[in-house]
Amino acid sequence: MTCGAVYAVVEATWTVTGTTVPFTPHTPYSPVVQLILAGLSVAAGLACLATRRQLDRPGRTAVGGALILTLPVFAMGTTGLPAYFVTLAAGSGLESATGLAHVLLSTALTAALALVALSYRRRLAGTCPRCGQKHTGGHDAPLVHPGATTASRHTRRLACLLMCGTLPWAGAKTIWTLGGDALGITAEKWKESNSGGSEMAQELAEAGIDVTVLAAGLGFLLLTGLMYPWGQVFPRWTLVLSGRRVPRLLPLIPAWLTALGLSVYGVFLVIYAPLAALGVVPAPELDTDLGATLSGTLWLAAFGGMAFGGLGFALLAAARSYSARTRPVCATATTPEAPPP
Repeated sequence: MTCGAVYAVVEATWTVTGTTVPFTPHTPYSPVVQLILAGLSVAAGLACLATRRQLDRPGRTAVGGALILTLPVFAMGTTGLPAYFVTLAAGSGLESATGLAHVLLSTALTAALALVALSYRRRLAGTCPRCGQKHTGGHDAPLVHPGATTASRHTRRLACLLMCGTLPWAGAKTIWTLGGDALGITAEKWKESNSGGSEMAQELAEAGIDVTVLAAGLGFLLLTGLMYPWGQVFPRWTLVLSGRRVPRLLPLIPAWLTALGLSVYGVFLVIYAPLAALGVVPAPELDTDLGATLSGTLWLAAFGGMAFGGLGFALLAAARSYSARTRPVCATATTPEAPPP
């Protein structure tokens, strides 16, 4: 309820004061859309408040419908989170403070709605709203966490296969940073187009490392942590934290939120590139500063879609496995059901 109220107040304030909130780098949210989002956040907050009460069938339908409607709307507002993360990590500065604030508000509200919806669904199913298991006793007992385990072989293979989609995109970026030509774009043009970046990004490029490829590497690090025991218990190199249990939501929240944006954007690019090549949809504007050709631009879009979509879906698969393997059970559970594979 609190997240929804804060979101509504901020959106209404931006609308009244005429503050520009970017939807894309060149397209802002319209005041009407901002007011609609504010109204939906109020409806979401009221629905969350209603989940605490005993409702009849029409009431349950209304609450469930409100959660189902609002959750994907606010989840779409989180898709810019990876881009802001890469920009800030590269030291390139903040493009839009209001844009970042909007993404963070959408992220917080999406996470809150997802947790409330999960708890409400479990309550309707007659299971414990905390652990999702059927057991006797109260729901306020301490939680018992399972030991550290490795993801199944199927999950590991699927994640590795999906991560292979990053190779063409990362290969092209690495060729440019190392001084080679690829997809009709020369290394000199590529360096000129990125000359306005941060000093750290330029130093990495001099060493043959593209900052976006480095960000993908951090995503791969998160992916491996979700699949192996060191993502559940802090390893030795973490010093003070060594041997302690990793908070369950610490890797899950960034994995879910990052994976959502990457998956949607990746699927869009993979579909768009061949349709643009066939003339079904308008072709993208060519970057004259890069000297890019239409075929090279479409190939780069396809490679980007494979990379973003591959990493996004790999994170979703690994996060699903991690969530099932680390799900705690109330200490009062007498006949806990086995977690889903």
